[in-house]
Amino acid sequence: MDKKTFDKGVEVRTAVLGKQYVENALKNVDDFNRPFQELVTEYCWGAVWGREELPRKTRSMLNIAMIAILNRPHELKLHIKGALTNGVTKDEIREVLMQVAIYAGVPAAVDSFRLAREAFAELDKK
Repeated sequence: MDKKTFDKGVEVRTAVLGKQYVENALKNVDDFNRPFQELVTEYCWGAVWGREELPRKTRSMLNIAMIAILNRPHELKLHIKGALTNGVTKDEIREVLMQVAIYAGVPAAVDSFRLAREAFAELDKK
């Protein structure tokens, strides 16, 4: 593991998903999932999200589309909240999901719109 890239990953992951989420994820590391958490933090958040060639806002919009298409509801809600942190507006999220409807199918968009509304409601309660 490259410590510098891992540390960058912790920094970016925390900025996007929030300190509480990252602390909880790392606190729950055990012998079984430690290598996976290290991989995600180092490569996903450090090596890719840590690159400067795309702004975080753009990366967030791409993630919303890809995760919606993959039908990963937990990750989608998490990344919708992170996208708002990265400056993506609700209107922009709607447009990303409209694009999903056309290119990946209406059922994927139906679920994604519902999850987005749930994420917005959860944030509004805070």
